[in-house]
Amino acid sequence: MSGHSKWSTIKRAKAATDDKRGRLWSKLARRIMMAAKDGGGDPDMNLSLRYAIDDAKAANMPKDNIAKAIKKGTGELGGQNYEQIVYEGYGPGGVAFIVDCLTDNRNRTAPELRKIFERGNGQLGSTNCVAWMFESKGTFLIASEATDEDALMEIVLDAGADDVITDDNGFEVSCEVAAFSPVKQALADNEIVTLSAEIAMVPSTTISVDDASLARKLLTLMDAFEDHDDVQKVFANFDIPEDILAEAQES
Repeated sequence: MSGHSKWSTIKRAKAATDDKRGRLWSKLARRIMMAAKDGGGDPDMNLSLRYAIDDAKAANMPKDNIAKAIKKGTGELGGQNYEQIVYEGYGPGGVAFIVDCLTDNRNRTAPELRKIFERGNGQLGSTNCVAWMFESKGTFLIASEATDEDALMEIVLDAGADDVITDDNGFEVSCEVAAFSPVKQALADNEIVTLSAEIAMVPSTTISVDDASLARKLLTLMDAFEDHDDVQKVFANFDIPEDILAEAQES
C-alpha cells in the first residue's frame, strides 16, 4: 500500500482510544459545520456535507452531534465561523507535507503549525511549495478477507475506479474525485466493507524511507499534526517499507 494508506491504517488504530475519538468528533463537527454553512444543510444537495456526514458516521459520531453541527453551520444554532487554510512544508528527510486545517483564528494556527514543523526537524513552506507533487484522488482501503481481487476489480473499474493495488494487507482502490461517490456506492451495493474511504491528496512521487529512526521522526510529526485541534487531515509523500515501519513502531 502507499505511504498515505499505511498512515491511514496506523491512524485508525490510534483512534480507538477515547481521547483520540473525542478529538476526532470535534474535528468532524467543524467540517460538517463548514460544509453546511457553504452549501446548505441538505446532504442530498450538498456533496461536501454528505462526505463529512459519512466520515462522522464511520467514526461512530452520535447522530445528535451530527444534527447539532449541521444546525450550527446553517445558523439555526449559534456557532463559530471557521475558514479552511492549507499549510505546506517539509519534514525530516525532505518529505513533503500538506496540512489541511479549519480554524477560527489563522493568527493562532499559523505560528503553532510552524512550531510543530520546527520541533519535528521540518520547516513550514510557502503556498504551493509542495502542492504540485500531489493530486486529489478518491481512495478506499479494503481488507483482504472482504473480497477477492478479481471480483473487486470488476466492481470498482465498472464504477469508474482507476486502479486497484493489492498486497498482503489488502486492497487499495483509487479513482478520480468525480468517481468517488459511484465507486463508494458500488462497494456498498456489493456489501464490500471499506476500512477507509476518503478524498485524499495522493503524491505523484514518493520518498522511500529505509531508516527506522527517520521513519519514527516522520510518524511522530504526523502524530503532532493530527493532535492539533485545527488540523483536519495531513498528507505526506513518504513510503515506509513494512519491515522499517514495524521497527519504527516497536520503539
